[in-house]
Amino acid sequence: MMIFVGLFSAYFHMTLSFVGQMLDELSILWVLAMGYSIWFPRKLFPSFIKDRSTFSRLVLVIAIITTLSSFVKPTANAYALNCFGLHLLYTLAVEMRCCTDQKVLRLAKLSVALWVLAISCWISDRFGCSFWQRLNFCYLHGIWHILIVIAVAYGSTLIAYLDANYEIPYSLPGLQYWPCDKWAVGLPHIVLKGTTKTQKRC
Repeated sequence: MMIFVGLFSAYFHMTLSFVGQMLDELSILWVLAMGYSIWFPRKLFPSFIKDRSTFSRLVLVIAIITTLSSFVKPTANAYALNCFGLHLLYTLAVEMRCCTDQKVLRLAKLSVALWVLAISCWISDRFGCSFWQRLNFCYLHGIWHILIVIAVAYGSTLIAYLDANYEIPYSLPGLQYWPCDKWAVGLPHIVLKGTTKTQKRC
């Protein structure tokens, strides 16, 4: 799905068309919705939701309503994305209070810092465009794209790790970074250190 986000984003920025904008923005919404449906920890579901299929249907309904609303009022997608983002920040804040794993804490801090930087670039570009044009610095939107892709990669890995930690703790999930685990920055991924059955229960 991230490949589609990149392709649709490239199409939008090459054509600057309304269709391109919708494809770009809605693909981001659907990637987030899929991530929510698959990896959001069951322990954190609202009290009226008992299983993942019900939660997934709720997320699907919200994504469909937002998609349809975006064709009438394109800013609806931005509101939905920010609601997803703020909810994930709240979830991370709650979860990280009881976490002692330094790798997980570092990934959470990096995810939040990148998200804040990305949103700052987007807001500054959106509302201060004429100021940045006078300075002949028209790169904030491009910087936003780079930062938000990294933040999504980090954040989705973190949420998937939390889900694995709750759903299959006997598989001993852990975080590692590619290409080198000792580097301060890299591409995070989950490793399962346990040798027992690792099938997730939905």
